[in-house]
Amino acid sequence: MRTHYIADAAKLDDGAEVTVAGWLHEVRDLKKICFVVLRDKTGKIQVTAKNGITSPESLENLRQPKETVVSVSGKIARGKGANAGIELLADKVEVLGRVYGKVPFDITEKDKIPSLDVRLDNRHIDLRRDEIQAIFRVRGTVQQAFREYLLENGFEEIVPTAIVGAATEGGAELFPIVYFEKEAFLAQSPQLYKQMAVVGGMDKIFMQCLVYRAEPHSTTTHLNEAYQMDIEMGFANDDDVMDVEEAVLIHILRAVAERRKHELEVLNSHVTVPDKVPRYTYSKIIEMLQADGEKIEWGDDFTRAHEEKIGKLVGQEAYFITKWPTKVRAFYSMPSPDNPEICNSFDLIYRGLEISSGAQRIHDPELLTQQIRARGMNPENFEFYIRAFRSGAPPHAGWSIGAERITMKICNLNNIREATLYPRDRMRLTP
Repeated sequence: MRTHYIADAAKLDDGAEVTVAGWLHEVRDLKKICFVVLRDKTGKIQVTAKNGITSPESLENLRQPKETVVSVSGKIARGKGANAGIELLADKVEVLGRVYGKVPFDITEKDKIPSLDVRLDNRHIDLRRDEIQAIFRVRGTVQQAFREYLLENGFEEIVPTAIVGAATEGGAELFPIVYFEKEAFLAQSPQLYKQMAVVGGMDKIFMQCLVYRAEPHSTTTHLNEAYQMDIEMGFANDDDVMDVEEAVLIHILRAVAERRKHELEVLNSHVTVPDKVPRYTYSKIIEMLQADGEKIEWGDDFTRAHEEKIGKLVGQEAYFITKWPTKVRAFYSMPSPDNPEICNSFDLIYRGLEISSGAQRIHDPELLTQQIRARGMNPENFEFYIRAFRSGAPPHAGWSIGAERITMKICNLNNIREATLYPRDRMRLTP
């Protein structure tokens, strides 16, 4: 239905014959002549239709409501002068998709764009805006860069299950599902399964998968269905996997900065690629906050306000917080042999938001059982998991980056739902 995308047609010589297809973005009808701006995913082009050149039927096909889908065949015409543009002189116009009724909102009226809820209710219209397509092109590059770095550095990709028989992290609530005669849930995390793959000898693995958390959040940084980018490494500790995450983050940011310049410009965002990602212990951060007048004690978790302030105190966009109190981390985080109140876990903060967490895992089944009991959980519910470590488990560690969170921060968005094609939160199940 087309010979060229608009961006490719715009590069052709004067007089080149093309067929392009897309949506009517603007329509200006002067009776004997009709000017139209046609839009596809690559850009926009002016289409000019005139009596005597364009058939009466084709002229009528351009005199349609905005957002009508058409194909236009004609010749490229280049204006003269340094600042002259190009246009497509239409020979033939065919309507491919009509507009019935009123389009929910006009994407050309930038000062009248509706609220986020209205936009999400009509995501098929919202996606036609340049800014929204830019977000998802950036996100695609984030996920591509994550995958390519790990494949180039000896990691193998796996696909974990999304259906589990018990909590995988212990703290978050679960979405129950009907699974024949058994109790089952949507997975909170691929955590236990990626560990078992390492114990099985795969050693260096990564995955990208959806996870589900039945937590009744109504914040701008939480979703109930989220997309994780995970790794797990055998024969490794927390420092080893932080080295990998530092390299992955730098690769992602460089890929976005180099491959998505136009999209970043559309979003009014800029990406700075760091040389290194510094590391600060949890205890050091507590000292810094207390010295700045914050009322916070060792053992407290950080609030969103704390995360934003910490970035200013350390003077970095990206940094790790390491060596957390054991009691505030997941049950499988390895306690420090020197001080069991501290564990080998870490968070990665980017532009004031935690985008990733990770840890060295407990690989000793007896210690793992103790930690499960200490959290008030029943070890019998994790027998399939604990059993994996009774057959010779290497020390191992890993981390997970939230795709929506890193995209949100790269694109300077105010709400994580904007970085999600069809977000799921406590109120939204459609579209």
